[in-house]
Amino acid sequence: MPELDDIITIVDEDGAEHDVAVYGVLDVEGKTYAVLAPADDEEEVDGESETESEAFILRFDMDEDGNEIMVEIDDEEWDKVKDKCMAEFDFFVEE
Repeated sequence: MPELDDIITIVDEDGAEHDVAVYGVLDVEGKTYAVLAPADDEEEVDGESETESEAFILRFDMDEDGNEIMVEIDDEEWDKVKDKCMAEFDFFVEE
């Protein structure tokens, strides 16, 4: 399981790789979730580097071979974890 502030590479459903930063890991109702954001969303503003990215949440799960994987969550599952995310992570705002 990744640690806070790790940069990890995830593979999407199309097989494309994406580097993401781990901003937090939390447990809700016996399941573990990671709050992630793209690691390369930096832009320069007035000569200084600023990071603006949208965080997203994936759930830790196991595949059929017993390997740890991360999976997308649906809207119903999001409703279960959003309050805890907002309480634990001050950067996390609902739009």
